[in-house]
Amino acid sequence: MDTTIQSIRPFIGARDYSQSRNFYKEWGFNEIITSPKLSFFHMNKVGFYLQDFFVKDWIENSMLVLQVDNLSDYWEVLKAKNLDQKFKGVKLVEPTSFDWGREGFVYDPSGVLWHIAEFNS
Repeated sequence: MDTTIQSIRPFIGARDYSQSRNFYKEWGFNEIITSPKLSFFHMNKVGFYLQDFFVKDWIENSMLVLQVDNLSDYWEVLKAKNLDQKFKGVKLVEPTSFDWGREGFVYDPSGVLWHIAEFNS
């Protein structure tokens, strides 16, 4: 049986569900509320589920990679949103070069770590 994969959609939790929802909307993700404690956030063809559920060890060890075509341009747009000033706990770490490409980091209000990456190939 040959099937085509449509997407992969991880689940992440939130310490403060309302604050995290606002953070992701401000970042630029579109929200689809699926139930009172679960929303699907998407941008272009990528997305994830945010749930009103918090386990400290799980959240603080959750990581996602968001691959972009041009990290320099994307990073400037992201920084201009001032997410780290608008939301408590949010941290942006400037991009760094590696052998495989470049990567910057965003910590969401709950501590979920996003790798914003541009790969060499």
